[in-house]
Amino acid sequence: MSRGLQVVRTDASSGGGGASTSSAAPSASGPDSGLLDRGYAGSCSALLKVAQMLLLLIGFICIIASPVAGHSTYTYFKIISMFDLVMIFIFYVVYIFRIYRMLTCINWPLAEFLHYLIGTTLLLIGSVVVVARSSGSASLTAGAVFGFLASFLCLLSIWLSYKVSCVTQSTDAAV
Repeated sequence: MSRGLQVVRTDASSGGGGASTSSAAPSASGPDSGLLDRGYAGSCSALLKVAQMLLLLIGFICIIASPVAGHSTYTYFKIISMFDLVMIFIFYVVYIFRIYRMLTCINWPLAEFLHYLIGTTLLLIGSVVVVARSSGSASLTAGAVFGFLASFLCLLSIWLSYKVSCVTQSTDAAV
């Protein structure tokens, strides 16, 4: 009996299409059924991603609105903020549409952790450079402030993803 439970658990976790998962599928209802993961949409991680995307977009718009936005210093910030925004959006889509279940060859928590680690470092550098070169421009200073706020939220996401990854690994090792 426990052997059959292990097979059901393995098939359900890996997204396999065995007969044991089809018998369990009708009983699954609520946030796990359907195309969208509604449970994830209201989670802390999803709300952090939305807030990060908004802050990065506002920071980008503030830098674009500056009259000296064509300088290479500000171009670096614009590129980094848009790259981070696009990558955060991709991770948001991957988790909201459960794409991680289909693409099991990628370690999604590790990929997200590395993205946040590298992207936050580059965004923090870009924000420091923009605020140092702002020369009293209100839109440049505002863009840098939004960059710093987005960096803080990205640091929070790093901590949360590291916490989840370590807790998951230590729980798996204990079982």
